[in-house]
Parts: sequence; C-alpha cells; structure tokens
Amino acid sequence: MDGRGDASAGTISKKRKILAIDGGGVKGAFPAAFLAAIEDATGRRIADHFDLIAGTSTGGIIALGLGLGLSARDILRFYEERGRRIFGQAPDGGGLMSRVMLFAQRQGRRARQLVGPAYDPLALREALEGAFGAKRLADSTVRLVIPAYSIGTRSVYVFKTSHHQRFEVDHKQKAVDVALATAAAPTYFPAHALADGALLVDGGVWANNPRGMAAVEAVSVLGWPSESLRILSLGCTDPLYTCPPRAGRVDFALSLNTFFQQGQSVASLGTAKLLCGHTESLPKLFRYSLDVVEGKINLDSASVIGELAGQGSTMARTALPTLRDVFLDERVDPFIPFHLATS
Repeated sequence: MDGRGDASAGTISKKRKILAIDGGGVKGAFPAAFLAAIEDATGRRIADHFDLIAGTSTGGIIALGLGLGLSARDILRFYEERGRRIFGQAPDGGGLMSRVMLFAQRQGRRARQLVGPAYDPLALREALEGAFGAKRLADSTVRLVIPAYSIGTRSVYVFKTSHHQRFEVDHKQKAVDVALATAAAPTYFPAHALADGALLVDGGVWANNPRGMAAVEAVSVLGWPSESLRILSLGCTDPLYTCPPRAGRVDFALSLNTFFQQGQSVASLGTAKLLCGHTESLPKLFRYSLDVVEGKINLDSASVIGELAGQGSTMARTALPTLRDVFLDERVDPFIPFHLATS
C-alpha cells in the first residue's frame, strides 16, 4: 500500500485511525499531557499510530507538532514554558506588588477586549518559531487537517497536507502561519494574514471540536470505508453548562460563546458517530476530556497549566488499556504526500 489512502487506492479493510483535538488556548496542556503519557507508556510516537490528525486552534498547534516530529512531551513543555509569556502573565511566586500588577493587567485586557484583541501575537509567533522553525506543512509525516475561517470571504478555510491530488497549495504554507491562523481567537488575538493576503481567524468559530470534520475528510475525500474508522477525540475541557429554560438576553450574553460551542460540539459528535458507524455495542469513537464548571478556566488561564497537565496524565493512565486495543495495537502505513509521489 502506498500510504496515500486516496479514493483510487481501492477497498481498504484495515482500521483507519483518526486523532481529533479540540481548541482551547492554554487548555491544550490537557490533551498534550494525555498524549505524552501515552508516548511514555508505549515508547512510540503518537504520529506512528494515526492515519489522520485533525486539530483546531491550540489543537491545531498540537497536531502540527506531532506531524512535524515533536514528541507529545516536547509539546507539553511548549505550554509549560511558553504559556504564561504568550498571555502576558508573570510566573507564580511573585510578591504582593507583583500580584496587584497582574490583577491590573488582567482587568486592562478585559477592557481592551471590548474594542479589540486582548493580546499581541508576537509572543505566540516567537514561541511557534522556536518550536517549528522554518518547517512547512509539507514536512508533516502524517495527514493533517487544520481549520481556520476566512473573514474576507466569509467561508471556511481548511489547511490540508497533500493527501489528495487536488491539494496542491496548502503544503507550501509555513507551519508557523498555519498555527497563527488557526489559533487567532477573536477578541484574544488579531486575524492572521497569510503571504497571499488571506485574512484568517481561529477555526474554532465553526469547528472547535474537529472530530466531525475529520470523519467527513476520511470518508468523502480519502475514500476510507466508514466501518474501518476509529476516532480518538481529545477535549480541552468541557464546561458544565445548561441553558436556562427561560433565558433572557443577560443569560445568553454571559454564556453565549459556551452555549454555541457546546451546540457545535454536539453536532460534530453526531456527524462523526454517523459516519464511522459508532454504536454502544460496537464503539468506534472514544472521547476523553475534563468536565469543569463554566467560566472556571479560560483559554488564557495560564496559572492552571500544571493542574491541567496532571489531569491529562491521570486520565491517560485510565484510558491506556482501551487505547492499546483500539489505537496502539499496530503502526499505520507510511504517509506519502502526493506532491512527493508525483515529483
């Protein structure tokens, strides 16, 4: 088998394994730690076990890192060492004056979010350049699908490796640009402009949970039989939110983002389950995330990175037997991109 997995490759009887990672800012420490614990236990790279990895926003950064050869442990260190600087927060252990200044800065950012982005993306860019260097999407050793949104054309914009002969452009994009685009969360970071002028924002505005999108890619683009699909979905916390039955404007205003993302996630779940044929008696989609009280952890809550990492490691320990049976039992075929196979 040539590893491309396109529709012309004929019937595929083996399992096709998909990893989908949600968006969530610094909360990406949870799935990064989950995956690092799996790599530590197996002694193998996560990318060796998946045919396709989809990631949105911070999940897109993790997906890029895995595809470009970083270990999950390396990616976790990215959050631990860079998270506070990206979001302009001082390290723990400061004195009273330091805490007062930190509080004042936090209030200032909240005020700025009323009229514009809270953060300058320079620190994020520098961190990404340190992690990815000059690598491009073409350097990925696994198929990647990473969503963004074009505010100029009001349309979805999905970065893809050249895992189909129609995909002739995206693989030339710098990994740093792909990451900055998918992670440009409205009100937190400004839209990111590509070299060709395309103005993009966070893919989370339409696919914060990318498992449904990944399943569509597998079936409709790659032509993989639905019965062959197995999907591992990793969240960056799920808020415990219930919309009041008689909610008014104030109720919705306070929880609008959570409400719509929750609905989006449910729709994505339904799409993925339908396409992979998931049932209770024959499970094919496996979801691991952390339920938290709504509003307790925001995407810039850098002070909880260590706590989230611990929770991710603990959940991976519990999930490991299931993951060994479903996802870690064999390595996948090497991925050969079309731009290399035809060159």
